[in-house]
Amino acid sequence: MKLKILNFDSLGDERGDLVSLESNLNIPFEIKRVYYLFDTDTDSVRGFHAHYELKQVVIALKGQCTFHLDDGKEKQVVVLNSPLKGLLIESFLWREMSDFSDDCVLLVIASQHYDEADYIRNYEEFLKEASQNDT
Repeated sequence: MKLKILNFDSLGDERGDLVSLESNLNIPFEIKRVYYLFDTDTDSVRGFHAHYELKQVVIALKGQCTFHLDDGKEKQVVVLNSPLKGLLIESFLWREMSDFSDDCVLLVIASQHYDEADYIRNYEEFLKEASQNDT
């Protein structure tokens, strides 16, 4: 599995920092949906799904959390803890998020509008689908 961390340039000065996110420039797809997670219980584990088509970039705007990613053959763990870095999550990647800090604000930028039919919520089904999708 090849994960990609996107590095964002800060346009800040002595007044503070600013990061601009733009479709098909520093976000490698057209942005269709943006949402964020916050006030997540530190003991919570979220995710437990993959997507057939959807791609996402996830940014820890504040605090940190841990991503457990699985492509059906290989597993990797990534800690997000900087608003200057984004984790690109391609389709057919099972994801689970844990170890949320008390102050974690997680921004998710998505390539598609919400579509329940795009979710794979059963891990065994994911493994079957991922093996058939293997290129």
